Amino acid sequence: MVTTVVDARSVADLLAAAAVAGRLAACAQVGGQVDSTYWWRSGVETSTEWSVQFKTAPDRAQALVDQLRSGHPYEVPEILLSRVECGDPAYAAWVHEQTRP
Repeated sequence: MVTTVVDARSVADLLAAAAVAGRLAACAQVGGQVDSTYWWRSGVETSTEWSVQFKTAPDRAQALVDQLRSGHPYEVPEILLSRVECGDPAYAAWVHEQTRP
């Protein structure tokens, strides 16, 4: 699973659509607004962001990260990878199948 956040719903939708259309993710879920507080350039900032969670196969994760990095509007994007240790085998098979070019 790969997760990122962006500053606009339209950007989140574009990243989600591009990843699924390119078969880098079987599914992408755009989450509602979240307020993030963080250090940036020697100060604390707060902004509203949209999260995007991508379901992908392990062998497609790096290509997805590369695509997100190149299309992300942030100078230092949050791109997190999480290995799913357990899940429904049928869903895992579907994710694998949908991420084949």
